[in-house]
Amino acid sequence: MEMTLRWFGTGFDTVTLRQIRQIPGVTGVITTLYDTEPGEVWSRERIHALKEAVEASGLHISGIESVNIHDAIKVGTPDRDQYIDNYITTLENLGKEDIHMVCYNFMPVFDWTRTELARVRPDGSTVLAYSQKTIDSIDPQDMFASIKGDANGAILPGWEPERMAKISELFDMYKDVDEEKLFDNLKYFLERIMPVCDKYDINMAIHPDDPAWSVFGLPRIIINLDNIMRMMRMVDNPHNGVTFCAGSYGTNRANDLPTMIRALKGRLHFAHVRNLKFNSDDDFEEAAHLSSDGSFDMYEIMKALYDIDFDGPIRPDHGRMIWDEVAMPGYGLYDRALGATYLNGLWEAIVKSHGEKK
Repeated sequence: MEMTLRWFGTGFDTVTLRQIRQIPGVTGVITTLYDTEPGEVWSRERIHALKEAVEASGLHISGIESVNIHDAIKVGTPDRDQYIDNYITTLENLGKEDIHMVCYNFMPVFDWTRTELARVRPDGSTVLAYSQKTIDSIDPQDMFASIKGDANGAILPGWEPERMAKISELFDMYKDVDEEKLFDNLKYFLERIMPVCDKYDINMAIHPDDPAWSVFGLPRIIINLDNIMRMMRMVDNPHNGVTFCAGSYGTNRANDLPTMIRALKGRLHFAHVRNLKFNSDDDFEEAAHLSSDGSFDMYEIMKALYDIDFDGPIRPDHGRMIWDEVAMPGYGLYDRALGATYLNGLWEAIVKSHGEKK
């Protein structure tokens, strides 16, 4: 595996490439052109400039997170083919720049949902948190307003103000889209892009829905092993794979994370490894990566990745805000650096316990 860190780009991230380069064992970044709109073509020139900036720091681009998918594709409107054509052009340009992994999601309206961006934990750190009771008590149109004050001035991925200003319009777009329709539209999209993925050896790694159940009545499909297997069978191509996000699949405590990983050998292209602390089945907060700080056995998750010979990029996911850092919630430097070091330590111990190098 390769340890990486997510980086949103100069001007959008408080964390610098120079700082990332100093985290022991981190050799690559997962990045994006953060100021592009869903459906917009990424020019080869801009991708190349991003690649040069990363490589000048001594790192390299391990993958893209995300090339966002236009709602017309998810809903299946008549103009979806134009947006898919644009997506294909972007994939071509990424492939020409020797970038071979794209993480994306197929979530309606909200890319992820949290009800708090700065819940205070007993140690004084602050974390992202979710309460179903809170969700049930608010109007989705008020969702962004209820949390934006805790965003530390950052533009949150999937929660861009211009998008949130169109909540009513977006909900109206999806009013006739159920799980079956969403699966159909995902299949259509994947069938269209697989030829360019084959040509340039680009692994498409779908990110799970977060949390792994319906929110505000919106359909959610990438939520458990059965649905993942359905997604892979319906477009049976090795480039059609998954991002295994422990913190997203793990929101549903019925999901056995190590078992899911072992079932995805050969189709697991990217991994987000993080921990959650449950207060109840539908109230959770994000924890330090250390197993004992949350509810997941991080050793068993890393061991499962080892067992399937996972050799793709991995990154510590959302970190706590610690040591008075002010940054995009979940994406500060300090706790993610601790997480990367901890996960690397687990990996080294697993490798050495098996008497081999991997």
